[in-house]
Amino acid sequence: MKRKNIFKFVFFIILGLANSFLAFCYFFVQLVIVYYKFARAKIPIEVNEEFEIKTLVYKKTSSRELKMDFYIPNKNKSSYPVILYSHGGGWISGFRNQPNNVSWCKYLASKGYVVASIDYSFGFSSTMEEILEDYEDSLSFLKNQKSVFNLDLNNIFLMGLSAGGHLALLYSSYYTKLEKWTKISGIKGVICYYTPSDLTTIGDKEHKSIFAKYAIWTTLKGSLADKKSEYIKFSPINYVSSHMIPMLIVHGREDKTVPFANSLNLSKTLDDFKVNYKFLVHKKADHCFDFYLKDPRTIYIIEETARFIERSINNEYKL
Repeated sequence: MKRKNIFKFVFFIILGLANSFLAFCYFFVQLVIVYYKFARAKIPIEVNEEFEIKTLVYKKTSSRELKMDFYIPNKNKSSYPVILYSHGGGWISGFRNQPNNVSWCKYLASKGYVVASIDYSFGFSSTMEEILEDYEDSLSFLKNQKSVFNLDLNNIFLMGLSAGGHLALLYSSYYTKLEKWTKISGIKGVICYYTPSDLTTIGDKEHKSIFAKYAIWTTLKGSLADKKSEYIKFSPINYVSSHMIPMLIVHGREDKTVPFANSLNLSKTLDDFKVNYKFLVHKKADHCFDFYLKDPRTIYIIEETARFIERSINNEYKL
């Protein structure tokens, strides 16, 4: 009897492991399918113009070359406002030249802005601090290209989607909090689409997005329970001050990846410090809605993004 019970026990252990493996494979395949569809999606505003695109290496790491694509508008200007654009992907995926990111860059370039779209290190092999160093290095490199691309360094905008928005928001909030004026010199506005401003909400056990929890756990090298100080340290909402640069915040109310409460609480904190900002909400949208939805509200939000940049250049938003 004992031997039979042992065989049963081993059988059920093997069966359980097999089921777990199959479940993981299913999850991975579904993740690949979703990511593939997302990467091929585009914003719902077609741009028919052709742009000169130049790719430069802004940094070399031990594992890869980090590149920056410059989208140069077909406008005759002595200098061009410039947008540093950082893609999303949970700090562990995404590329500067995916069709979805390219569609945003072309749209913004059609408005007369030079757009610099960047890659950065991934959380699989890098820490959050190292990723932030990449971001800071990309901005420094961008400024050094002033004469090459006729950049107006008095009109710099930081724009990011999701994890990319987190980098832009953390950079701007951290250095304005510390009053490091040389670090934020020339930055006129920050644009954050569905951005995690409070990382503790992503790591919380009640949060349902497996991808978001895996991404933050991978990048911060541990769970919220084990690394709470790190989750707090890298949460931009904790660095908001009265010195904050004017912001555009965009979020879908039905976001299942980055809770809508992130942007809602951020807006309340900005109110507390009397920071100039605009908060655009899509009541029916999930994460990355600008690549999936083609309804009037989505188009309005995208167009309002360009208007925010224009108004900021014209000093309608001031520190």
